[in-house]
This record gives sequence, C-alpha cells and structure tokens, in this order.
Amino acid sequence: MTTPDSMLMITVVPADGLIDVPRRIVVTGAAPGELVQVSSRTLRAGAAWQSNARFVADAAGHVDLSLAPAVEGDYQGISAMGLLWSQTPEQEGRRELFHADVQQPLATTLRVQAAGGEAEAELVQRLSADGVIRREVREQGLVGTLFLPPASHGAGPHPAVMILNGSGGGINEPRAALYASHGYAAFALAYFKAPGLSDYISNTPLEYFEQGLDWLRATLRPLHDFVAVSGQSRGGELVLLLGATFPEKVSAVLAYVPSALVHSGQNACDPAIGREGPTWLLDGKPLTHQWENNRHASWAPFDQGPPPHRHALAMLTALQDKDAVARARIHVEKIQAPVLLFSATDDGSWPSSVYSRMVSDKLEEVAHPHAVEWHDYQDAGHAILFPYVPTTQISYAHPVSKRISTGGGQPAANAHADHHSWQHAQQFLKNAIARKQEQASLTRKEVS
Repeated sequence: MTTPDSMLMITVVPADGLIDVPRRIVVTGAAPGELVQVSSRTLRAGAAWQSNARFVADAAGHVDLSLAPAVEGDYQGISAMGLLWSQTPEQEGRRELFHADVQQPLATTLRVQAAGGEAEAELVQRLSADGVIRREVREQGLVGTLFLPPASHGAGPHPAVMILNGSGGGINEPRAALYASHGYAAFALAYFKAPGLSDYISNTPLEYFEQGLDWLRATLRPLHDFVAVSGQSRGGELVLLLGATFPEKVSAVLAYVPSALVHSGQNACDPAIGREGPTWLLDGKPLTHQWENNRHASWAPFDQGPPPHRHALAMLTALQDKDAVARARIHVEKIQAPVLLFSATDDGSWPSSVYSRMVSDKLEEVAHPHAVEWHDYQDAGHAILFPYVPTTQISYAHPVSKRISTGGGQPAANAHADHHSWQHAQQFLKNAIARKQEQASLTRKEVS
C-alpha cells in the first residue's frame, strides 16, 4: 500500500509462509542516496512489538534488506530479517512471542517512510501449516499436545519427536507445531505447570516420560520406529537423561543448552522442598544431583547483588567439587542414538558450553558409535529457539520463582543461534532417520 501520488513501495516475498522461511523485503521508489526508515509492528498474544531501522537507498532508489546495512535503529549491519529479531515489546515486561492458539498466524505490518511519502506491506508468519492437526492429550496420566503433519507430507506413518520444556514448565506447542509443519509427528509433553500436573519440577518421575515414549509409539507406529527427544535447558538435561536411562526407546537426542549433570529443583522447585531438593526420581528414588554434599557450591553469586541475577555464577561454584560432579554426571555413554548439542558462550542461566563439552568429551572418549554434533554459539545466551523471532528480552522474571535474572547473550548473536541451530536440527534429524532406515533394512535382510 502506498500513499496517493507516491512512488514509494515495500514488498515482501514470500508475503505468507512458515515462521522459519526467510523473506526478501525490498523498498523501491525512494530517491537515490536518500535515508529511508523501515519499521515493523506485530501483535503477539495481544501485545504490540515493534522495531525500526534506517537505510540509505542505492543508485536506483532501492533498499533490499538482504543487501543493505541498517545504518541507524534497532539493529546494525546487514540482516534480511533484522526487523523481526530486533523487535521489543511496547509494554515493558511482555515476553510472549506467540499467540496462545499457535495455529493463529503472526501478522507484521512493515512501514517505509521517506521524503516521497510512505507505504505499507504485511508479512505473515505461521507456526502451523495448513492442514496440521492439533490434538490435546489427556490420557494415561499424560498431559500434552500432539501435532500431526498435513496431508501434503503423505498419509504416514511419520517420524516422531517428543518435545520437552525447561524450568518454565508448560506445553511447548510452538516448536511442536513447527515440527509437524515439516513432516514430523510432534508430541509436546508437559511435566509440570500444566492442567492436572504439579506446579513445580520437584520429584518428577522419569517413568512418566517413558510412558510418553511408549504412548507415542503405540498410538502412531512412527516411521522406522523413529522417536527423537528434544528439550531445552532443564529439558536439555532431561533428554540426555532419557537417552541414558531408556536407550532402547530413544532414536535421537536434541539437547538445547543442556546440563551434563543432574541438578536439584533450583528456580522451579516446590518451595516446601527447596531449591536443593531433588528434581528427578527413578524407581521412586531421587537421582543424585550436583548440589548434594558439594563442598564448594554456593548460591551467593546468584543471590547477591542487583538484578538481573546471573544463575550461571552459582552453577560454576558447584563445578569446583569434582567428586560431587562425578556423582551427579549423566551417563551419556549409555545413549544408543545420535546426539546433537547446542550451547552458548554467554549463557546466563548455567554454563551450557562447559556442560556440552563434558558431554561431547565423554562421547568421544567412549567412541560413541552414533553421530555427535556440538554447536557452541559465541556471545549467545540461554534462549535458543528457531529463526525470525525477537531475541531482545534477555532479562526476565522466572516463571516459577519470579526471580529477575538474565539468560545472557546479545540480540544479534541470539538471532544467529536461532537460525543456525534450526537448520542443523533439521539436517540432524534427516540424517538420523536415514540411518534408522538403513538399520531397519539390514535387520530385515538378516531375518529373511
């Protein structure tokens, strides 16, 4: 849309698509060498987010955001989707990036302003492709949401991914919907802070997740019996644990900013149990965690000083007791599947780079017979998601403890981690599925 008598235009290609699809945003009709302002505004869960940047029009009066550097504004340099990842909420404190209904698209208004007038265009992002099926799961004690691929990906069966949140709890529907849009049967399983479940992470039995894996297989009969587990933060710790505890039931492990160690309840604990109480149970018994009988562990570096607090500082004190670390180590060498690790050098929540190196080194030491990938993102923080979402809200109140803390990282580095990790996650899964198919074919030949 342009103003009357204005030659100024802004176009988006494609205008409508999945959230991880890059767009080409081009302004035409400006004067050569003119300073052109482009702004964005998106309603996310009822709250407005916005950004703006200024560019210099080229000799043809064009600004192509994939080629032109932002010279002023909310991001600097060349970034085709910079106007999206640099968005900030107009109302301070808002953090929700997606609508409660993940099948509702996100619509962004792009506005260009220059001496010759102004123009607008709309950019639509979808987590859920047309035809994706969403089904709430409330059976066998499980609480979650299952997303199934659209008919365009065939009638199935499809490979499956079980998706687990971190210390914020709840059901990770956005990631599951996007996985389904790419052809996976995606099961977002909650384990606390969801209907019918505890409000806290404390004393969570690992058998609950085993039941989730069994339910997924029994219900869907996944392609090649492939069921991956993907988790972030405490969920990253959890998926490594699941791979080590139930190795025959896990086909691939995707661990985002994980821990190599079992941790206590920490910020998501039941206050009646305390942050040094157990998180995970197996056969009714708590797993030994890093804080138990730790001679050096101290909360002081996290608790003291002005907000935003940096949780990773306390975790580093606990790493000084090598005996306690050894007792709490997740036995990743028991995993019988490919492993993908994502970490960040400026992780404010815990030292995911250190933890990921511990996992990678152990798997190398035992000559792990499956693929192992580790990507460590320089200057990025704890929140690694998927492409083209805002990365600016680095400090926040924890959803359970309400403590103000920082996840760390810089917005541009976080945006790079979002983009790069999603690309590699997709390829990792394709490779793991192909390998599972090869193994299934060999097994059939041996049987015949």
